[in-house]
Amino acid sequence: MQSNSKIFYRQNIFRKIFKKISFYFIFRQNIANSKLFDNPLLSSVTINPSRRDLRVPTNMINKHSIKLFGRYYFCDMFLYSDKLTERMNKAGQDGKPFLFGIDFEMEESFFLANPMEQQEILFNFRGRGNASCSPHKVAPYHFESFPEAYTTYRSRFDTVMDGLKRGDSYLANLTIRTPVSTSLSMREIFLLARTPYKLFLPRRFVCFSPECFVRMEKGKILTFPMKGTIDALLPDAAQVILRNRKETAEHNTIVDLMRNDLSRIATWVKVNRFRYTEELLTHNGPILQVSSEIEGLLPEDYRKQLGTLFFELLPAGSVSGAPKAATLALIEKAEKEPRGYYTGVAGYFDGINLDVCVLIRYIEQQGMHQYFRSGGGITAQSDCRKEYNEALQKVYLPF
Repeated sequence: MQSNSKIFYRQNIFRKIFKKISFYFIFRQNIANSKLFDNPLLSSVTINPSRRDLRVPTNMINKHSIKLFGRYYFCDMFLYSDKLTERMNKAGQDGKPFLFGIDFEMEESFFLANPMEQQEILFNFRGRGNASCSPHKVAPYHFESFPEAYTTYRSRFDTVMDGLKRGDSYLANLTIRTPVSTSLSMREIFLLARTPYKLFLPRRFVCFSPECFVRMEKGKILTFPMKGTIDALLPDAAQVILRNRKETAEHNTIVDLMRNDLSRIATWVKVNRFRYTEELLTHNGPILQVSSEIEGLLPEDYRKQLGTLFFELLPAGSVSGAPKAATLALIEKAEKEPRGYYTGVAGYFDGINLDVCVLIRYIEQQGMHQYFRSGGGITAQSDCRKEYNEALQKVYLPF
């Protein structure tokens, strides 16, 4: 006859197995609407008990994830974009902090409540986030890119130019996907990056963006469209790019587009600063970027409809083009693959203010491979070789 202790031990084992199986089916049910089993959107991170910085706090495990066979799965973080609007509106009305992101095609998104309470998904937006932006010492490292052939880019460029000549668009943002090799992990790149906006999603991507999309604060909305890049070490670099007719026309188009976009949700829209330059650090040397600042007045109850208002601005004009609808179709034809979160947007709401960046300067991970995404605006005056070189110039690490 078996002892009570052995019976209890076996019952306990069966109970644990049953619990694992139950969690598995609950997990599948919770993410059934987010296609996580159909694509790489599934974000799972193996927890190493010896690494305190990789541990997930108990409150996050309860709210956002379950542990299944040694991994934590964020089962309610990823969702269709139409569901994101509801969550943003509710959190805005309640004044509760959240981190969010939306892909370029506006099909997938993520929403993480109280993001400061976890250390898996790292972010720092202009000095605010769950990861320090203090400078880290950069040890010797390896970084190499393997750009697509110029003839391949030329084919994409010609597709865009044909659309421009037909009148389908007068500005289109053409992007490329460059395989890269580096001795650094994506997490290390995040920690070392010196940039206003940075975001790290394990097993998905790291982004070190210099471009603010919009800020909503004190009843106002501000946007900072960025168009125009040049090597800062060239003689009179700032004057060269500010006097360039093609760059001026491209920037004018984006400023006009963003003014119109802001006018959909705000009043008294005006341009505060027009075509100013900022220097950015890269591992190949400094570059200059040209930006403008546009401002508008939001409705008094804008926090109650935070998501609804925000979605009126998408996709970001500086990384799509004008007019938007026809240009998006042209981009799809030329690039022949979805961009995913690259050139989408990500933002942090602290309970009062919203700060959103454009997801550019972006390295994505697919299996064991990494790809740097970059691009630039194409107009009827564009030179293919120059646009190709500019896209490659943006393949850099910001330290």
